[in-house]
Amino acid sequence: MICAYCGSIGYGRLISERSYWTIHLAPSQRYLGTCVVAIKRQCSNLSELETEEWKEFTEIVREMENALNHIFRPTLFNWSCFKNASYRDKTPHPQVHWHLIPRYDEIKFFEGIKFEDLDFGYIPQPISRKVSEDAMETMWIKISEQLNNSKN
Repeated sequence: MICAYCGSIGYGRLISERSYWTIHLAPSQRYLGTCVVAIKRQCSNLSELETEEWKEFTEIVREMENALNHIFRPTLFNWSCFKNASYRDKTPHPQVHWHLIPRYDEIKFFEGIKFEDLDFGYIPQPISRKVSEDAMETMWIKISEQLNNSKN
């Protein structure tokens, strides 16, 4: 199954692994710093999450928003848990995962690449945007380092 927002099978490049969740740099960077936070077990609906999973998720939200604020200075964050694409398959297997989509009210540049949020103030559009491997590597390093620094 291909996720409409991640733009690929899977969730992207692993940034961090926690007890219940994994954090990934999304393959599509239409919105600079887009990440995916995925539950590590089979879980189809939010109502199936355990208290400890929710608790860890709220810690991740705080850490990720702080890290991305420090690196990119987005205007706001959108968090979405869409599972619609799972049901395009004849045998759907939805898996709880959250898209962390930083939004920007001004043009940003990262590694010489221009990022313009043309639909700022509206629902994020599932349009895939690949950036160079070098830019992805630098982004991955910066987010990983910032997360590690926040824990120390």
